[in-house]
Amino acid sequence: MEFSVTLISSGLLIVLVLLLNLKSSKKFRLPPGPTALPLIGNLLQLDKRAPFKTMVKLSENYGPVMTVYLGPRRVVVLVGYDAVKGALVDQADDFTGRGPLPFLIRATKGYGLGISNGDRWRQLRRFTLTTLRDFGMGRKGMEEWIQEESKHLLARINNTKAAPFDPTYFLGCSVSNVICCLVFGHRFSYDDQDFFKILELIQGAVRFGSSPWGQLYNIFPKLMEWLPGKQHIMFGRVETLRNFTMKQIQEHKDTLDPNSPRDFIDCFLSRLDQEKHLPTTEFHYDNLVSTVLNLFLAGTETTSSTIRYSLSVLIKYPEIQERMQQEIDTVVGHERSPRMEDRKSLHFTDAVLHEIQRFMDLVPMSVPHYALENITFRGYTIPKGTLIIPLLHSVLKEERHWETPWSFNPQHFLDHNGNFKKNPAFLPFSAGKRSCAGESLARMEIFLFIVSLLQNFTFSVPGGPDTIDLSPEYSSFANVPRRYDIIATPRWEQ
Repeated sequence: MEFSVTLISSGLLIVLVLLLNLKSSKKFRLPPGPTALPLIGNLLQLDKRAPFKTMVKLSENYGPVMTVYLGPRRVVVLVGYDAVKGALVDQADDFTGRGPLPFLIRATKGYGLGISNGDRWRQLRRFTLTTLRDFGMGRKGMEEWIQEESKHLLARINNTKAAPFDPTYFLGCSVSNVICCLVFGHRFSYDDQDFFKILELIQGAVRFGSSPWGQLYNIFPKLMEWLPGKQHIMFGRVETLRNFTMKQIQEHKDTLDPNSPRDFIDCFLSRLDQEKHLPTTEFHYDNLVSTVLNLFLAGTETTSSTIRYSLSVLIKYPEIQERMQQEIDTVVGHERSPRMEDRKSLHFTDAVLHEIQRFMDLVPMSVPHYALENITFRGYTIPKGTLIIPLLHSVLKEERHWETPWSFNPQHFLDHNGNFKKNPAFLPFSAGKRSCAGESLARMEIFLFIVSLLQNFTFSVPGGPDTIDLSPEYSSFANVPRRYDIIATPRWEQ
C-alpha cells in the first residue's frame, strides 16, 4: 500500500513538473525540440549507449540549439562549433553555471570546485588556479616533475621484459603521482597496495558514471536511491575515496607550517585559518575535502585514460608509431628526456597527439552547464533552472571543420608543408570560464609521457593490430577506452 501511494505521488509530481514546463514553453520562446513523453521525456529516442549521437541526429531537424527532456529534466543542447563557441566564449558570463548532476552532488556532498556556482565557484577557482600555478602547474618545475615520474614509469615497464601486461595501473599511478605532488606534496610507490586500490576505485567511479545505470541515477536520483542496485555499492566506494582524502588532510593539519606551505592542502588550510571568522568565507573544511577530491579524480583518470588510449591507437596504426619514433629520434635522440620545447620541432608527433584527443572524444557531452538566470541566446530564451549540454562530440566530429571526422587522420593538424597547425574546433577541454582547470597540466603530461614511452619502447599486442578496437567500452558521460594487455619491446639496450 505504501509503495502504491509513493508511486502515485511521484507520478503526480512529475506530471505537475511537465505541466509547469509546458506553461514555461508558452511563456518563453524555448529552442525547438522533439515531443517529450510524460515521465520519461525523450529517453526512448536516445541511444542509451551513445546518447550524444542521437542528439546530433535530432539537431538535423531542430537546429543547433534545441530542447530535449531527460526524464522530467529540461535540457538545452548546443550542437556544433558555432553554437558551443557562441555560448561558452561569446556569452561566457551567461553560461558559467554548472549543472547540478546528482551523481556528483552525492559524491561531493554538494561542496567543492567542480559543481559550485556563484561566489563559491569564483573564490575556489581563483584560489585553485593561482595555487597550482604557484606550485608549478604548466611551468618548468612541473615539467621536471613529470620527467622524473616518467623515469619511474619506464623502469616499471622495462621490468615486464617484453611480456604482455595491462598498462592501466602503471599509467594511472604515474599520472596520479603528478597531481598528488601538487595536492598532497608527495608521490606514492607503485608497490603501495592501498594506493592501487584507490586508483581502482577512481576507475570504477568513471566507468559507473558513464554506464546506463549511472546515467539513470542522474535522471531519476530519488527513485534510484530507493531502488536496490550497484549505485549503492558505488557510493560506498566513493566514501572510501573521501576517507582517503580526509586522512591526507589530517596528516597535513598535524604537520602544518603556515610559513612554509608544501602543497595545495597546506595553502587551503592556511587560508581557512585566516578566514575562519568570516561568515561568508568559502574556505572551510567541506569545500577543502571536495575540492581535493575533484582535483585528485579529475587529475588522475582523464589523462591516464587518454595516454592508455594513445597506446591502443599507436598499436592499431604501427606505421604512425614508427614515424613518430623516427621524428623523436631525430629531434630528441635517446640520451636525454624529452622537454616541452621539443614540441615545436615534433610536428608530426604533436599532430598525432592532438588527433588522438579529437578522435577519442573523451567527454562527448562535456560537464553540463546550467542557467542560473533566464538566458537569451540566438533569439531563444533558456529559462532559469535549465540544464545546458555543450555537445563537444559535435564539435570534434563536425564535417565543416574536419576533413575526415570519423577517421583517425593526423593530417587534420598538419599544413601542406608538414608543419603543425591549430584548429579552432579542437575543444577536448571545453571552452570559456568553466573549461578544464588542469588543461595546461594535462597537455604537458600527455606530451612528455607519450614521447618518453615511444623514445624507449615499441608497443604491440599479442594478437596483432587488427585485434585493437578503438570504440569505447562505455560511452555516455565519458568515452571509456577498452583495456588490452600490451607488449613493450625495448628499443635500446638497457
